[in-house]
Amino acid sequence: MNIAIIPARGGSKRIPRKNIKTFHGKPMIAYSIEAALKSGCFDDVIVSTDDEEIAAIALQYGATVPFMRPADISDDYATTLDVIAHALTWCQQNQMDVENACCIYATAPFIRVSDVQDGLSALIDSVRYVFSATRYAFPIQRALKMNQQDRVEMFHPEHLNTRSQDLEEAYHDAGQFYWGKAQAFLNKEPIFSSNSKAVLLPRKRVQDIDTQEDWELAEALYRVIEC
Repeated sequence: MNIAIIPARGGSKRIPRKNIKTFHGKPMIAYSIEAALKSGCFDDVIVSTDDEEIAAIALQYGATVPFMRPADISDDYATTLDVIAHALTWCQQNQMDVENACCIYATAPFIRVSDVQDGLSALIDSVRYVFSATRYAFPIQRALKMNQQDRVEMFHPEHLNTRSQDLEEAYHDAGQFYWGKAQAFLNKEPIFSSNSKAVLLPRKRVQDIDTQEDWELAEALYRVIEC
């Protein structure tokens, strides 16, 4: 079976209650739950949370909350792999034979059903993970830094005069979803490796939401491309 696991702890600090904060008319987590359900990819859509209010909202939008996440993986130091491995261990203990799992972040309002479906299609036998990614807007080989004297330096000065079009394209994690073989998650194998593939998303549909400024930018983007 295939399952979706949506991590959604209650202790967000930079944006309080971020996972259920209203975003364009409904709780943020609703977008992830609805995309998972509409994709037709999953036998179950599980929300892993330590918070009763989040659990109630998750149930309202059609997810299941078969367990409450323990405190030791609900703090600032718990990793995504910790949370997914815990959920899959619970599934094993409850006779759920999970072959593939998809971690979908609770703060992914730009997630598309077709992207989730494409991720599953790419999860062939030789691939351990498939995740969402996008291109960097500017060549990373031309990146700058400030030294201890607040003077500018290049990370790669050998590319000072290299034309942008001659530099290799670079990509980064889009932070929406991570398909994986259940055993890869249980083993906590690294997601970003040669055993992984990426579903490429346009930059306009990728926005981290970690600060209030991020939130406001995401709302503005959503109005433009979704409303």
